[in-house]
Amino acid sequence: MNAVEIVRFAVRGLAANKMRSALTTLGILIGVAAVILLVAVGEGSSQSIQRNIQQLGANTLTVSSSTGGGGGGGGGFRMAQPQEDTGPRTQAKPLTVDDARALADKAAAPHVASVSPVVSANSQAASYEGASHSIQQVVGTYPSYFEASNKPVAKGAYFFNDDVLAARKVIVIGQTVAENLFGALDPVGKQITVTGVPFTVVGVLKEAGSTGGFQDADDLAIAPLPSVQQSLTGFGPLNQILVKAGSADDVAAAQAEITSVLDQRHGVGGTVAADYQILNQATLQETVSAATSTFTVLLAAVAAISLLVGGIGITNIMLVTVTERTREIGIRKAIGAPRGAILGQFLVEATLLSLIGGLLGVAIAVAGAQFTIAGITPVVVPSSVVLALGVSVAIGLFFGSYPANRAAKLRPIEALRFE
Repeated sequence: MNAVEIVRFAVRGLAANKMRSALTTLGILIGVAAVILLVAVGEGSSQSIQRNIQQLGANTLTVSSSTGGGGGGGGGFRMAQPQEDTGPRTQAKPLTVDDARALADKAAAPHVASVSPVVSANSQAASYEGASHSIQQVVGTYPSYFEASNKPVAKGAYFFNDDVLAARKVIVIGQTVAENLFGALDPVGKQITVTGVPFTVVGVLKEAGSTGGFQDADDLAIAPLPSVQQSLTGFGPLNQILVKAGSADDVAAAQAEITSVLDQRHGVGGTVAADYQILNQATLQETVSAATSTFTVLLAAVAAISLLVGGIGITNIMLVTVTERTREIGIRKAIGAPRGAILGQFLVEATLLSLIGGLLGVAIAVAGAQFTIAGITPVVVPSSVVLALGVSVAIGLFFGSYPANRAAKLRPIEALRFE
């Protein structure tokens, strides 16, 4: 019996009970689709976060406190990294506006182009003539923040240094805020209230798009630092200081200068550990890559359980099939069918079930990846498709080998006696 005949017998065997074959295939289909789609979600999330980090620019550094102060508005992405405990500290110092002024001193930090102190207040109620909206994040900072964080203004203008010095209640809003409060109206020049405090809209930020997570990068408002401190946050420590180096080549030198200035101001040295951290784009990308890789692996591992369950289902169904067709197997062996033909037929049946389920799972996963899931646009990883399909076929061979071997070992006389 040649290979073509073995496959023909296998197809005929599967077609004899279409419903059972379809349900068995469904287990593999779900497993393969889940693996590919969850890996695609993880990859899409990773790429989206990486794009957000890159928007900061290669020459932007974020200085944040490691004393428990919150994260600020560093381009819509916030991250804290644990500091190494290098020794005891009698009193940790938070970041202050004086620290920002010291970093802006050209004599102490010649490679620093601009410094933007940042405070932020989350979930602030805003309203305009009956329309209301809770702004996800209100940032208080200096005008240099717009360039350092790559947040250009699409309409109107940003505020200026005079507005900061005079603590004027002016504000630049994101597209989401503009749409929710003004609809089709032009927001520029109109007055909104933020937590009961009136602010005049002077500009609307260019649309940033989805961040690939639960935070809307356009649900943002930016105002002069003293205005936000007076009205929303109080005159406490800064959340962050956004520093822009002169160029991408100056980042290392600027980071060294920042470290030197802050070490001196915060009394860092000897057994006293640093109470701040400096993050540049490379550090953020490495951290995010490690975190998202772990996240993606965990998602794939959870989905792989579905494949394992599907494989167990194949074993169960093939054992039932062998039992039901014992007499048929006996007749075939009695008229001369070799052991290899019986073994091959049942292995082909199990492999076909898993292969068909795998192919359908790939098709469904690719189709599902065309839609946004939890605010994330999935990105199908070709290697996950190949791996999931290969594993599904291997599962068919592995889990089908025991039932097939059991069928091949049946003695013709015992099989013919079976009722």
